Amino acid sequence: MDSPPQISVLRTAWCWWRYAAAYEGSLRATRRLIGVLWEFVRDSTPDRLRARFGDADYDWDFRVNTTSGAVRWRDRLLGMFHSEYQPTQPAAFHEMIDALGQMPGADQSPLNFRDYTFIDLGSGKGRTLLMASDYPFRRIIGVELLPALHEIAQSNLRQYKNESQKCFAIEALCRDAAAFAFPEDPLVLYLFNPFPESGVRQVIANLKQSLRAHPRPVYILYHNPLLEYVLTESPGLKRIGGTHQYSLFTNQI
Repeated sequence: MDSPPQISVLRTAWCWWRYAAAYEGSLRATRRLIGVLWEFVRDSTPDRLRARFGDADYDWDFRVNTTSGAVRWRDRLLGMFHSEYQPTQPAAFHEMIDALGQMPGADQSPLNFRDYTFIDLGSGKGRTLLMASDYPFRRIIGVELLPALHEIAQSNLRQYKNESQKCFAIEALCRDAAAFAFPEDPLVLYLFNPFPESGVRQVIANLKQSLRAHPRPVYILYHNPLLEYVLTESPGLKRIGGTHQYSLFTNQI
């Protein structure tokens, strides 16, 4: 069994600043760092913390813990330098998956989820993994960097019960999603803006290397696509759908 990665807040902040300084200069990177820390302080006020429990309806329905309200301060701060934890709303997720299911496969027939492995990069407490199990994917994998969120995800997977569940092969992994080695199956990759730009570029590079070694269809659902241009500029990927809330890419060109 892999050991959970040991993550230092100071080292994370230093690496974040160093990357920003390389592209923007030391002064601008320092100003941005101060802005991140100030935003963290603002989000730590009692009113802001209470507001985070507004996404807890899903948890009440299924007796799990996926809300952003119950995240420790250390993990919230680490999230400011990677991607702040925010669970996907069920209505938005089902809209995206249903749109994907209407896309034609390689033989122009509707996409058959049974042929695909669903992977959530930056899976947090695992809400997306649970929602994905409503569909008959071959298997479901979540990859999360922060050990505390990963442990909660594992607990949620054990406790989750839903009569509509169609996939029971679900696995949560605690590791760096930017360095994740993709399985050789046809893939549906889910991203809820989980990385800074450097992380997105690393994921796309890893994916391309995997596709060169094992050609297969891949679909990417990018929710809140703030860095969509990284995928758009990437040879071999094509945007085939989406709204202002998400983008859908594939290598099936």
